[in-house]
Amino acid sequence: MKFLWIIVMAAALGGCMYVSGSAEGETSMRVTAIDVGQGLAVLLEYGGRYAMYDFGPDSVGVVDSLLARGVDTLDWVVLSHNHRDHIGGFMELPGRGVFVRRLYVGPDTAGGFFRDSVLRVARALGTPVDTLLRGENVSFGGGANGSAGGECPHFEVLWPASYWRVGENRASLVLLGKLGASKMLLTGDLDSVGERHVLEMNPTLSADLLQVAHHGSAGSNTLSFLSQVSPKYAFVSVGAGNRYGHPAPSVVRKLNLVLGDSLKLSRTDLLGSIRFELSPSMGVVVP
Repeated sequence: MKFLWIIVMAAALGGCMYVSGSAEGETSMRVTAIDVGQGLAVLLEYGGRYAMYDFGPDSVGVVDSLLARGVDTLDWVVLSHNHRDHIGGFMELPGRGVFVRRLYVGPDTAGGFFRDSVLRVARALGTPVDTLLRGENVSFGGGANGSAGGECPHFEVLWPASYWRVGENRASLVLLGKLGASKMLLTGDLDSVGERHVLEMNPTLSADLLQVAHHGSAGSNTLSFLSQVSPKYAFVSVGAGNRYGHPAPSVVRKLNLVLGDSLKLSRTDLLGSIRFELSPSMGVVVP
């Protein structure tokens, strides 16, 4: 009876909880790489609450995809950097019936036109905007710098640091999501130089699930980075027949080597939208 009362109170307060070490009754985080063609949009769901990492390009129906899934409120949106294939969809939100409680951006020094367009949309929506830097946290339980404990999924900002001035792909916000003993790494379009800096700052970095950087570009995804992260599963958000040749065959080979099984690498150009579940006690679960 006491345990039931705790569950009721947790739900009433909008908090998050699970029984550590127990798969029964625990709440997993659902991770969906929405098929947006050549771009990135990752929908996160935990306990009936939603958030987004990147929003895909415009004119590919990201907002329609959210509404079709019954998503009308996003606790927060993180836009990794100011490239159209990652933020364009955000600009289609006005008048569409999806409310964003808070927007987080990085310190990308490039892409002024798209950055300014996104900020105008945020103002029109009445959505507060904050800038994220290394050392901060975003949580389903408490927004930026919310609870970093094990009760709720929380995302640590690993890059960029406040003392770096970076633009373009290298400015991508890198988030390490944690739920219990399970971890996922979101890298945006981080390039190989950025990967090296991330490893220097986080020498023990690892994750169960990896979002493959820059759509599988050969200018990212060094073997040293992939080997250190050592994911059990990875996904590439990429457009079919794209003119960049993504994912690069060399990157696919490296990923297959690190993963140990080509079936553990998923691609939106081959599978459409891809869903995973991150269990607090069991790691990545493929539905």
